[in-house]
Amino acid sequence: MAAYAIIGFGCAGYHALTAIREADKTGTIHVYSEHPDPLYNPMLTTYYASNRLNYEGMFPFGDLDTIAAENRAVIYANTKVVHVDAGARTITLEDGTVRAYDRILIAAGARSFTPPIPDECPENVISMRTLEDARHLKSLLEEKPLRHAVVIGASMAGIKVAEVLFNNGIPTVVADMAPYIFPLAAYPETAERIEEHLRAEGLVLKFSSGLSAIRRGKMMAACVEFSDGSSIETDLVALCIGTRAASELARDAGITVNRGIVVNDAMETSAPGIYAAGDCCEGCNLQSGQSLIIGLWANAAYQGHTAGSNMAGSPSEFTGNILHNITHFFRMDFIGFGDNRLKGETVTFENREKGLWIQAVLSEHRLAGN
Repeated sequence: MAAYAIIGFGCAGYHALTAIREADKTGTIHVYSEHPDPLYNPMLTTYYASNRLNYEGMFPFGDLDTIAAENRAVIYANTKVVHVDAGARTITLEDGTVRAYDRILIAAGARSFTPPIPDECPENVISMRTLEDARHLKSLLEEKPLRHAVVIGASMAGIKVAEVLFNNGIPTVVADMAPYIFPLAAYPETAERIEEHLRAEGLVLKFSSGLSAIRRGKMMAACVEFSDGSSIETDLVALCIGTRAASELARDAGITVNRGIVVNDAMETSAPGIYAAGDCCEGCNLQSGQSLIIGLWANAAYQGHTAGSNMAGSPSEFTGNILHNITHFFRMDFIGFGDNRLKGETVTFENREKGLWIQAVLSEHRLAGN
């Protein structure tokens, strides 16, 4: 009877679990999560913080006991794996316990990136990635009067945090070192129209301004200093700069890691019997053919299912994915398909009466992105 370990229990870990159990009805499956909560979609955390989604709505697959029972698995919550021995296929827990498995999946996800800058008032700085982050923001909005906020990062996460703050009557500035909003997803002309809408709503946008330091303020709690020499005093700073793959376990085990853990089409790493899936690993960008991190919920599900199937001996292949983003904010929708770094002939369509703007890029007479 085979024994499986899943390290990390987000979207990728869940779909790996169900795929393993589907292919192997009798194997032993142990799941390790650093957190006490069931798995949730990080993009829903702002909806919970703003009371647009109740607590139970955060968990699309139910509670941990239900998931464990349905898949005949043992789930160790609040349990951190500190080491993986790729050769021996063992894991070491924080309390020193060592356990051996036939196959191991690393699905540790990603963490919010905090830049190495001077920060004199960390109590006034938040990130927005985890459910704990959402609880923190929710408590600040309910318990602490905030006169002003600065969101660092004009990203999908950043604009959702700004929306929560703005809708709570808090004047908010969104700042980014990039020259326009959504630099990893939108074309410049599309970004210009989004910015036009946001400014009309009353949001303040500040671009080409990198974060230099967070100092104690004179009139407010904090003073945000920027690379262009300007500064803004504020009561709250929200860091939404991006994420970094949680690839330390793989790197320390001698497994090949670039920006994320490197895997093949079966989601197996450079170490036989050790797999990776989700935001901690890379995958093929179908448009460019490059191996890169595709930090999307749907991609994590695809990679997780592929990994679990192969771990349990049911051949499956991850062929790659297309970068895509769909989000709603400030009474508008943004839909992006494809890699906005690809160049080509630009085709646009606009209907201002309906608030519709479509921009597409053609490369070699094929759609590269829109």
